Amino acid sequence: MSDDSRRWAVLREAWRTQLWPIPALGVLTAAGLGIALPALDARVVGTFPDAVTGYLFSGGPDAARTVLSVIAGSLVTVTSLTFSLTVVTLQLASSQFSPRLLRTFTRDRVVHATLALLLATFTYALTVLRTVRASLDSPSAFVPQLSVSLAFILGLGSVLGLVVFLAHLARQLRVESLLKEVHAETSEVMDNLLTGSPADEGEPVAPTTPATAVPLRMGRSGFLTSTDERALLAAAAGADAVVSIDRLPGEFLVAGTPVGNVWRNDGGALDEETVTQVQQRVRKAIRTGFERTATEDIAFGLRQLVDVAVKALSPGVNDPTTAVHALGYISALLCTAAGRDLGPSLVRDDQGQVRVALRRPDLRTLLDLALTQPRHYGVGDPEVTTRLFSLLRELAWSTSRPGHQRLIEEHLGILVAATERQELLDADRLRVTVEAGLVRQVLLEAGAHG
Repeated sequence: MSDDSRRWAVLREAWRTQLWPIPALGVLTAAGLGIALPALDARVVGTFPDAVTGYLFSGGPDAARTVLSVIAGSLVTVTSLTFSLTVVTLQLASSQFSPRLLRTFTRDRVVHATLALLLATFTYALTVLRTVRASLDSPSAFVPQLSVSLAFILGLGSVLGLVVFLAHLARQLRVESLLKEVHAETSEVMDNLLTGSPADEGEPVAPTTPATAVPLRMGRSGFLTSTDERALLAAAAGADAVVSIDRLPGEFLVAGTPVGNVWRNDGGALDEETVTQVQQRVRKAIRTGFERTATEDIAFGLRQLVDVAVKALSPGVNDPTTAVHALGYISALLCTAAGRDLGPSLVRDDQGQVRVALRRPDLRTLLDLALTQPRHYGVGDPEVTTRLFSLLRELAWSTSRPGHQRLIEEHLGILVAATERQELLDADRLRVTVEAGLVRQVLLEAGAHG
C-alpha cells in the first residue's frame, strides 16, 4: 500500500467511525433543498400538464401545513427511537462482546444512512412548512406542490428506512455477524499490508542496531495508529542516516520514552543537531490516537476476536459456543498470516539503501495473542480445548516453514501441559489426547514434506 493510499485509509477510517458527519451532511442538504425547491415551485406553478398534476399534492395551504407538520412531528419521535436503539446496541456490544467492537457499530453505513434520512426529512419538512402562505381564500395563498409531494415521498422513505434499520440491527446484534465483519476487515488489512509470500523469498531482516545508535523519543502519548513512510524516508535520507521504529502498530506509546533508534548510515555517531532534527520529523511522521484502529494494525482484529472469546468464557456470560466460533475465525486469520511475509517493513531510497525499518508482528506475536488468554480461561472446557488443538492443526496444515512448525510444536506442548493439570473425565481426557496426537501427526507430515 502506497503512502497516499495509507493517508486516505486513515482519513476514511476517521470519517467512517464518527456518527455525525453523514447525518449533518443530510441536514444541510435538506435545508438547502427546502429553500431552493419552493422557489422553483413558484416559477413553474401552473405549467405542469394534467398527467403530471394528478400525481402531485393537490390540497390547499391548511392541508399542506397539516401534512408537513405530521411528517416533521412524527420524525422527531422516530429519530429519538433510532438514537435510543443505537445507544442500547452500543451498550450491549460493549458489555456482552467487547468494548473494541464499538467501532464496528459506529462505522456502520446503514446506521449513518438511516439517521441521515430521518434528520434530513424532518429538516426538509420544517423548512418547506415556512413557505406555505395564508389560507385558500387569500389572493397570496401559495402551496409548493412539488415540495410537499417530495416531503410525502421522503416520509414514506423514512418509514421504509426505519424498517430496514430494525432488520439490520437485529442481524448485527448476532455474534456471528460481528465475527464475520471483524474477520473480513482484518483480512482486507492483511491483503493491503502483507503482500509478500515467504515461500518465494525469505523474510526481510531489519538492519542491526549499532552501539552508536541514538534513541528516538515520543513527543505525545497514545496508541500507534499509523506511520508516514515517505516522511520517515525523507528524514533518514536528509541526515544520511537509518531510522528503525521498533514499536508495533497498536502499542501504546508514552511521551518521552523511546520508539526507535537512529544512526548514521556508515555506523558512525550523529551530531546532536542532526539527531534533534530527525527526532522532530519522526514525531510528525508517527501518528497516535486515543484508540486502536485497523488501518495498519493487523493484530487489532485478532484482539477483537480474542476479546469476544474471553468474554464468552467469563462466568458472567458462560457461552463456550461463542468462544469456539471466535476461535474458528482466529484460526482463519492465523492461517492467512502464516502464508504472508511477516518480516519487518523496509523502506529503501532511490539507490536501494535501507533507510527505514518498521517493525511488524511476526507469527509468534500473533499466535501468543490468539492462544494465551483463550487457553488460560477455556482450558477446562473440552469443547474449547478441542478447538484450540484444531487451530494448531489447521495452522500446521497452512505452513511448512520450519520456524513456524517449531512454534506450533511449542504451543502444542504448552496446551497439553495445561490440559494435564485439569480435572477432566476419562472420556474428555481421551478426546484431548487424540486431538493432540492429530496435531503431532500433521507436524510430522509437514516436516517430512519439507
